[in-house]
Amino acid sequence: MKLQNIKINYLYRDASNYKQFGYVVFTNNSGLGLNYIEKMLRGRLIDGEYFSALQWGFPELFFHTSTADDHEWHEWWGIEFTDEKSNLDIEGLIGL
Repeated sequence: MKLQNIKINYLYRDASNYKQFGYVVFTNNSGLGLNYIEKMLRGRLIDGEYFSALQWGFPELFFHTSTADDHEWHEWWGIEFTDEKSNLDIEGLIGL
């Protein structure tokens, strides 16, 4: 059985509702299921949806210009399997 890596999709939405999308890929050497990973990560989200990309070690997706109404939170957008390569391990992110 071939193990697939995990892609976590997220976005930054500024105060004017403009969006920038991004993702981070992790290895999944333990063969963890998507539902399990999502459950573990959603428990760490603010209101089940938001997080600080900096605190999670994700690239920040801010726009080049900002206003006082902008914020630091990024939004969870989903999780999926991928064949894209990574040197990051999902177990490190979920704390196993």
